[in-house]
Amino acid sequence: MNLRKLIIAGLTAVLALSSCASGKKFVYLNDMEAGKKYPFDYRHEAVIQCNDRLAITVSCKQPELALPFNIQTGSVQISSDGTARSSATLDNKGYRVDTDGNIDFPILGTIHLAGLNISEATELIKQQIIDGDYIKAPLVTIDFLNFKYTVLGAIGGNGSYTVNDGRITLIEAIANAGDLSSKARLDRIAVIRETDGSKEIFLNDIRSKDIFNSPCFFLQQNDIIYVEPKYKKKDREDKTLQYVTLATSLVTTVCSVIWAINSAK
Repeated sequence: MNLRKLIIAGLTAVLALSSCASGKKFVYLNDMEAGKKYPFDYRHEAVIQCNDRLAITVSCKQPELALPFNIQTGSVQISSDGTARSSATLDNKGYRVDTDGNIDFPILGTIHLAGLNISEATELIKQQIIDGDYIKAPLVTIDFLNFKYTVLGAIGGNGSYTVNDGRITLIEAIANAGDLSSKARLDRIAVIRETDGSKEIFLNDIRSKDIFNSPCFFLQQNDIIYVEPKYKKKDREDKTLQYVTLATSLVTTVCSVIWAINSAK
């Protein structure tokens, strides 16, 4: 093999390796220590807000007693012989929390739920059923029907995402969106949240364990995640460094090939 062919082969190998290398050079949670515990609010529950849609079902040992509370969901039906039975058909529209934070619930009427988490809302409805002497031991379940968040910026997949159980962390949301891009600013991951009728922004550093203590570690519905990209100056610096590294690799490879050829003579 002559000198020209060896040089071309070396350059091709360097270019192939350079193209396969990942542009990402960062580590999440890089200040965590192995074996050390980092507490977080594992009992977190999303708080009900205006314009939420909730699936609410009431059940008990005698299904006919729960029938009046399930008219909208259709979870109980009356058969031809007059007995009550469960229905497989559900109305996915649920109960909408109005702008005053209330829902209009069968039998019980207007109930204020905004500002309560799921457990608190469940207990409130359950207690009102008991206090009204409708059912002695009702079972109440509440689920979100429209829990969603939006992801924008320097991240794999921009767009809106939905959550079935109303519980998702910021880290999980980033993973669902295809991970951060190489241009993401790790210390400027913003969560924009509506609080008491106003928008509020929280900045998070994905490199730090402090994210476990962030009020946005668990997302609320309608949160907007914005991953700030690096500034253009920083982009130019990164590209310059990449070009210098590639050029150095090419020169080193060429010199190594020439040295090997000369040594073999």
